[in-house]
Amino acid sequence: MALISLDDLEGLDEDEQLDDDITDNPEPMGSEDSDRLLAHWRAVGSTHQVTVPTEMRGPIHEMTRNNQQREPVPSALISCQEKMGEVMWEERAYPAGKWACVRQAEELYEQSISKSFMKLMRFICKENSAGGHLGLTVPVVSTVLMRVDGKTLDKSVETAFYLPAAFQDAPPLPHDPDVDVVHRDAFTVVARPFSGTTNEETVTRHVGLLWELLGAAASDRLRSDTYMVAVYENPGVPRRRNEIWFLRR
Repeated sequence: MALISLDDLEGLDEDEQLDDDITDNPEPMGSEDSDRLLAHWRAVGSTHQVTVPTEMRGPIHEMTRNNQQREPVPSALISCQEKMGEVMWEERAYPAGKWACVRQAEELYEQSISKSFMKLMRFICKENSAGGHLGLTVPVVSTVLMRVDGKTLDKSVETAFYLPAAFQDAPPLPHDPDVDVVHRDAFTVVARPFSGTTNEETVTRHVGLLWELLGAAASDRLRSDTYMVAVYENPGVPRRRNEIWFLRR
């Protein structure tokens, strides 16, 4: 859910990209395909100045193999604003629940979310007290804080994964102390979709675009110091679906 933004794949050379049958195939892959998959992630990670270590080979393999097994985070649609058949924004309510979270404060926003997501991947795939793949929920959500200037993002970013329904009552414990399983209260968001890269420039731009659409009066009911970036596709998908979320006060 963004995370290592593979939307940048369009800018990579063709031989750096993976065939669709590798990224979408649920069958076990051979060592050659596994090597290509790791090289693919490393090529994308390099565009965000992130190194994908060799120990990510297993989690990447598991995430790819289980790509089709994705559970939506539960939500209830409150309202939808459309213009000429295009969704401008939706208002949704999300229930209280357990989330696995990682907080990072790297120099670049995309470094923070990339490193956090790799930790979450390891937790999801095996590094947990259940000892196996937990299943993926979408979207994966990063919470960003706006600095007092209202134009730049704080370095500290929290990336979170909603635990699947089967683990909500008894969450597995993470092996990595940087992964925290926390209870989040119910919350309501105004969400607007966008596609493309999820870096600081695009996030701040889409925050500004949504404020323009909502108008100044919306500031009375929506927070302007905290935003969420939701990513719906597996990092093996070149053109990923994203949303910017504004939180109700």
